[in-house]
Amino acid sequence: MRKLTFERPIIQRINAGLPSKYGMPRRLEPLSHIDGVSIQTLLEEFGSPLFIISEQTIRKTYKEAYRAFSSRYPKVQFSWSYKTNYLNAVCNIFHQEGAWAEVVSGFEYQKALSNGVPGELIVFNGPDKSQEDLRIAIQNHSLIHIDHFDELYELIHLSKELDERPKVAIRVNMDTGIYPQWDRFGFNFENGEAWDALNRIMASKRLDLLGLHTHIGTYMLSTDAYRVAATKLASLAVKLERKYGHILQYIDLGGGFASKNTLRGAYYPGTDTAPSFDDFAEAITSALISSDIKPDHLPLLLLETGRALIDEAGYLAGTVLATKRLSDGRRATIIDAGVNLMFTSFWYEHDLRPIAPVSDQSEDTTIYGPLCMNIDVIRSNMMFPLLKKGDQFVIRRVGAYNMTQWMQFITYRPNVILLDREGKPHIIRKKETLETLNSQEELPDHLKKFDL
Repeated sequence: MRKLTFERPIIQRINAGLPSKYGMPRRLEPLSHIDGVSIQTLLEEFGSPLFIISEQTIRKTYKEAYRAFSSRYPKVQFSWSYKTNYLNAVCNIFHQEGAWAEVVSGFEYQKALSNGVPGELIVFNGPDKSQEDLRIAIQNHSLIHIDHFDELYELIHLSKELDERPKVAIRVNMDTGIYPQWDRFGFNFENGEAWDALNRIMASKRLDLLGLHTHIGTYMLSTDAYRVAATKLASLAVKLERKYGHILQYIDLGGGFASKNTLRGAYYPGTDTAPSFDDFAEAITSALISSDIKPDHLPLLLLETGRALIDEAGYLAGTVLATKRLSDGRRATIIDAGVNLMFTSFWYEHDLRPIAPVSDQSEDTTIYGPLCMNIDVIRSNMMFPLLKKGDQFVIRRVGAYNMTQWMQFITYRPNVILLDREGKPHIIRKKETLETLNSQEELPDHLKKFDL
C-alpha cells in the first residue's frame, strides 16, 4: 500500500472571503472532459500547458446571441472583434456563422483580408490608422469609423487624392451613467463635438456618411447604459435627417457585453450577475424602435461583440509544479501557466478546477504561475483541494483576450488546439520553440564569438 503524503495540521485564519446569503462556496467539482474529450488525454498528446477551444461552444453561443437580437429587431449584423481573439481558426468560425470583421489596427485589417473577408464587410475602428491604412481601407470600400478630427481631415484629403468617396461613420463617446466614462475614443455627445463632426462631414461633400458608432465600455453589467447609448445615437440620426434629409444606413452599438467570468472583488459570481444576450437585446432594440427614427428608416443594427461570444469556449489546462507553505501558513500551489499566458488573471477570479478527484479537503490557497515575478498570481486566494506535483488542472472561460494579449516571457507560448464539432482536436497555433524566437533576431558578426 502506497504511503500517503503527510500534511502538517495547521490553524489559520480564513482569508477566502465572507459567506454570502447562500453560505460558503461549495466544494469544487473536477472537470475532466471538454465536449466529451478527456483533458488528460489532450495534455498527454499536445503538452502542458495547453489552450483548448471548443468550436461547438462558439457556434452555440453565436446562434444564441443572434437569436436574441434578430427576434427583436428587423435588421441585425454581428461583426467579430479581432482584438478579442484573432487566431484565424476562431475568426473563420465566426465568419462561417455570418459575422463581418471588426478591426482596430492595420495589422488586424490585413489579417481580416487574408482570411477572405470582403473589404466592404470590414469595420475599421481605432485611433491609430496610418495614412496607408486609410488608403487601403478606402480602396477596399471598408467602413471607416472616424475617431478624431485629424483623421477626418486626413480622409477628406485622401478622398481628393484617390478620387474616391470613403465610407465613414463617427465614433461617439457619451455619458451613459457608467463610471469611469469612456471619453478617450471618438467625439463627445454632450459637448456638441459629435454633432460638429457630422456637420463637417456633410459640408465636405467628399465622404459617404453611412453610420454612427459607440463603444461605451468593457465588461458591462448595466443594460440600461446601452439603452441610453442607443437613444442618444438615434437622436443624432434624427437630427441628420431633419437638417440634411440624410438617412443613415446603420447604428453600431459596439461590444463590451460581460461574459460569465467573475471580476476581482465581486461579491457574487459572474454566472449570477452577467446579463444575458436577451437582456442586452431588449434594452438596445427597445430604444431604437421607440426612438423618433421613422419605422421605414430603421438602420441596420451592428454589434461588435467579442468577449461574451468567445470566453466560454476557451480553456487552459496544465500541471501542478509544486506546493509549499507561505510564511503566514497559507498553502501555495505553483502551476505551469502564469500571467504571461493568462493576462485576464489581473481582472478575474478565474474558475480553476482539478481534472480528477484528488481530495475532499480544501484549503485557502494562493495559485502562482511559474514566472520569476512576484506578480505572477493566477488566484490570490481560493478554497482549493490539496493538489500535489504532477496533478492536472483546467481553467474555464479564457477564450477572450488571453491569446491576443499573451507575452513571450520566460517560457514559450504553448499549443492551442480546437475541438471541432465531432470532438476531433486540431492544432490551430503551434507551440513556440527556440527556433521560433531566434528566427526574428539578427546577430552582428562581431558578437558571434566569445571566449569565457
